[in-house]
Amino acid sequence: MRLFHTSDWHLGQNLHGQERDFEHACFLTWLLARLAERQPDVLLIAGDIFDTVNPPVKAQERLYDFIVNAHEQQPLLTIVMIAGNHDSGSRIELPAPLMRRLRTHALGRVMWLNDGVLDVERLLLPLPDAQGDIQAWCLALPFLRPAEVTGPTLGDDYLRGIGRVHELLIEAANTKRQPGQALIAISHAHMAGGSVSEDSERSLIIGNAEALPASLFGPSITYVALGHLHKPQRVNGEERIRYSGSPIPLSFSEIGYQHQILEINCDGETLSSVEPLLIPRAVNLQRLGPAPLAELLVQLKALPNVDLLADPDRQPWLEVRVRLDEPQPDLRNQIETALQGKAVRLVRIGAEYA
Repeated sequence: MRLFHTSDWHLGQNLHGQERDFEHACFLTWLLARLAERQPDVLLIAGDIFDTVNPPVKAQERLYDFIVNAHEQQPLLTIVMIAGNHDSGSRIELPAPLMRRLRTHALGRVMWLNDGVLDVERLLLPLPDAQGDIQAWCLALPFLRPAEVTGPTLGDDYLRGIGRVHELLIEAANTKRQPGQALIAISHAHMAGGSVSEDSERSLIIGNAEALPASLFGPSITYVALGHLHKPQRVNGEERIRYSGSPIPLSFSEIGYQHQILEINCDGETLSSVEPLLIPRAVNLQRLGPAPLAELLVQLKALPNVDLLADPDRQPWLEVRVRLDEPQPDLRNQIETALQGKAVRLVRIGAEYA
């Protein structure tokens, strides 16, 4: 069985007031092409699909157009997507009855039955191959909010509540699966040991006390598709527990990230391979400084001039960081004057004082 793992699309995000719709459109076009080329059985989208709980209409259209296009292109593809901490679980689940007709499962929250038992059946999804045979089971774990895992019958310990949900779901999955069927977990969480970018990921709990141990996912789990951290990485060096990272840089601190999706191949219960598929960057992010203003003005004037035949949507986003001895009232004017006719789009000026 072949699966694609992606996460943290943040559709509708803006960079210091500038919308990123063009970049997201380029990514989704690229992803459709990779689906056609590699023909995976499953696409896993591990949360933070939108950037806010109330995403703009255009962002929602991007998601639903992609799902329809993917299904029309590859009718046997199964898509599993979960809500992240930026998403509204209710919004993610709202069109679920329609999306099921497109072989798409949308999970936004966990539910408890009247007797206080976790409703594991809605979180355990069969993953069939092209012949319709169930090759694996997906354990779908959307971002778990405190109200979902704490309470009079559940206790007040948030982390313990999260751990308990994982334990119950894994126990149910081990009972349900047949020999030779893999268990694939998809979760939106901050795992202990994960590398966080400077200013993009929103803390799940005040104080960053929310990091979960990788030991939650025992050896019976073939692969864990994680979302939340934007840098692609293994957790504790384990090949089978991975963050795919975001498809575009969501802040200037992510300029150096190799944005990618992951292709996972399983042979029965065994993980055969995990291979990154690098995503081309539609729009570069460029950072100048920190440096004195005079030095920066020289650098700005040396930037390439606008090419009238080039696509303006592909001009880089620019951040300028100025080192000052004292405030400069006309700082922005000097920088904008130096940038006239240059093939960049200024989105931020940062001042640092010596």
